Amino acid sequence: MPKPSVPEKFRPGYIGEMDRRTKLGAIMQARWQEVTEDLGGPDRLSYAQRSLIERALWLEYWLQAQEASLGEGRIQDFDPGQWVQAANSLQGIFSRLGLERRSRDVKDITDYLDSKARRGRSQKVAHG
Repeated sequence: MPKPSVPEKFRPGYIGEMDRRTKLGAIMQARWQEVTEDLGGPDRLSYAQRSLIERALWLEYWLQAQEASLGEGRIQDFDPGQWVQAANSLQGIFSRLGLERRSRDVKDITDYLDSKARRGRSQKVAHG
């Protein structure tokens, strides 16, 4: 199983470039897909929205790691002040993005089938 790798230099959209064969890559890309679909699809999102989504996903991942430490009895690894600050930040980002699902605009069946085909090709490329 490939090891998760940290990019040499951060760049926007890094989550989409993560190796889905790694646990972290698979988790982050699945979450990215779910959040962007909830907001009407990635093609309807501005740069700022995509940036906020990336930050929200990393915050959520960090929060869950902190909660796992606490659940495993590693109380010394859990910092309640940092956790509260991160949880509040995550809440703020999600509030800004919106908590309600938005429907996608589908003009006709051809557009829908084209979009499914593009998504299938991109997933095939991501899976190698």
